[in-house]
Amino acid sequence: MAKAKGTGVIVITSDREIARYAERLSVSVIPSDQFLERLEKAAFPSQKGSFQDEEEERGERKKGPSRKLSKKERRRLAALKKL
Repeated sequence: MAKAKGTGVIVITSDREIARYAERLSVSVIPSDQFLERLEKAAFPSQKGSFQDEEEERGERKKGPSRKLSKKERRRLAALKKL
């Protein structure tokens, strides 16, 4: 399905082989455990920490090529933001 639809698809999987294949097709891959955390935070927003707090903790505000996240990580974060 990822091959047919192209780069607009988000693959959610815990299978490494499927994740590697999707990454070779330039498709965003989100590990299933991170997706589950995101769903739980959406269902119960009053619990500790929010998605925006996590981004700030990871240092999303850094600039420059040496401080830039990897392409794979940027693609994963963009896919998470779309959800």
